[in-house]
Amino acid sequence: MASDAIALRRGRQREAPLPLRRKLLAYGGFDFPFMLIVTVLLCVGLVMMFSASYVYAMRHYGGDAYHFIKRQLIFAVAGFVLMLAISKINLDILRKLAIPGLVTAFVLLGVVLVYHTNRGDFKRWIPIVGDLTIQPSELAKVALILFFAYGMERWQRPKYNPRAKQGTAWGRAGRQWGHTALYMAVLLLMVGLIFMENHVSGTIITLGIGGLLIFIGEQRIPLWFYAIVAAVGVGAVMFVLSKPEILPEHAAKRIVAFLNPESDPSGDNWQTIQSLYAVGSGGWFGKGFGQSVQKHLYLPEPMNDFVFAIVCEELGFFGAFVIVLLFIALIWRGFMIALHTKERFGTLLVIGIVLQIGLQVALNIGVVTAVLPNTGIPLPFFSYGGTALLILLAEMGIVLAVSRVSREIKR
Repeated sequence: MASDAIALRRGRQREAPLPLRRKLLAYGGFDFPFMLIVTVLLCVGLVMMFSASYVYAMRHYGGDAYHFIKRQLIFAVAGFVLMLAISKINLDILRKLAIPGLVTAFVLLGVVLVYHTNRGDFKRWIPIVGDLTIQPSELAKVALILFFAYGMERWQRPKYNPRAKQGTAWGRAGRQWGHTALYMAVLLLMVGLIFMENHVSGTIITLGIGGLLIFIGEQRIPLWFYAIVAAVGVGAVMFVLSKPEILPEHAAKRIVAFLNPESDPSGDNWQTIQSLYAVGSGGWFGKGFGQSVQKHLYLPEPMNDFVFAIVCEELGFFGAFVIVLLFIALIWRGFMIALHTKERFGTLLVIGIVLQIGLQVALNIGVVTAVLPNTGIPLPFFSYGGTALLILLAEMGIVLAVSRVSREIKR
């Protein structure tokens, strides 16, 4: 009897509700190698962004060589603190933010179309206070990853959806295809709104993230469906290349310039040609930090999408190769965290984030080396942009939060 009473008390203790702090916070140790790689990339990115920007800043901002780096440092420090804070959040909190986050992203994507900064035909930034702006498309990427990870855990596994294995084969197929149709509808609506901003690069990245997550997460969809989608995608790309005039004017000009690299060297091809000069003149070990020639107003706005060209010129092939290796290490470590996470939500969340980084790095380097058309895709950690850096570091915090939870579960 005494042993039964003791067992009963132990059972009640195990079933006792967790304290509030345990529900809100993760207490496992985060993945230190991932954190170290992020910190190194952030520091190197800030240094190279300053090197690429100070000449342009002196010319256009009253001799203030530190104009861009001061602003970027503020967002870097704020983002690093935000990363550490988010890394302590329990995954249940992120689950509860999935749908509200998606709704908020759609609202902001609608707002920016009617209320935006006056930058020609581009409708990408919502003005907040003074020069402070917010770019909804950056938030939309995170919201999309969060929603897809949430839905692909909750609606597919029998553990979360008892009806997943019930009913006839037609009924089960209908539920499964219904969820896939929902993901595709959300993705296409988001991509359409971003495209209406005249934001082709954001459209490409968002479509790539969503498409890859559907491929990875929707495991019950037959391969022939993905084969059809891939064929349609290739056909769409070929059609756009043959008729670039269907795109917004600025994007069409870039496609034409890419297809005719020797045409208009002082116009639409100027930026790409100067980028190739920078990459080629760097040689094996570069001209040395701060010694770039192309940043002296030859390469327009070198601190933005073409900062990697300045990296190649100043640090050479060896330096650029080391930076590429750092990105590869970051992506590999992210996948290791995802594979060792027992929760499907955390796995898909991390995979979506590292896929986003991988796509942006590959496309940016492809543009800088003239392998791809100039689409205006920034290089993570390196390109100037406060909103993008802040959100990127917040995403790194999410990966660290998943790594904490996975280690806590293992214990």
